[in-house]
Amino acid sequence: MGRLRRRPYAKGRGGKTIEGNPSFMRRAIALATGNVLSRGGGPFGAVVVRDGKIIATGTNLVTSTNDPTAHAEVVAIRAACRALGDFQLTGCVVYCSCEPCPMCLAALYWSRCDAIFYGNSAADASDAGFDDAVLYEEVGRALDQRRIPMTRLLADEAKESFDAWRTLPDRIDY
Repeated sequence: MGRLRRRPYAKGRGGKTIEGNPSFMRRAIALATGNVLSRGGGPFGAVVVRDGKIIATGTNLVTSTNDPTAHAEVVAIRAACRALGDFQLTGCVVYCSCEPCPMCLAALYWSRCDAIFYGNSAADASDAGFDDAVLYEEVGRALDQRRIPMTRLLADEAKESFDAWRTLPDRIDY
């Protein structure tokens, strides 16, 4: 008798259980593989789903667009936000062919998606030549110990922007 395959579950916002759908993950994986074969970019794909329907996809376009932020997840987030006419992906689940890098993970958090499912792990990515360990290390370092120097400049003048934001009566908080 064959083993039963259990679907993965995630606890989404508000503790709601979200069941992962293998067909959406297969789509993310197919996008990643197709991207490599078409020479579009790296082996990464992402799918954004809402109410059981794909609303946007993305592939890694870093080398084809000369944009270091054009990771599959960021491309998919941008497309999904355009499709929804909103800057938040509340109610959406994101399927990534690989565990998101620190930049993409932050973008996914900012998007306020409900859950993230991924295929390959960060260790798998490292084995393929995509190692994000240095980024995780850098974020944890004190500012004066980071590889790229960071120095505060014109702090008092910079606060004017936040003061303007605080007093804006019709601002859209996010």
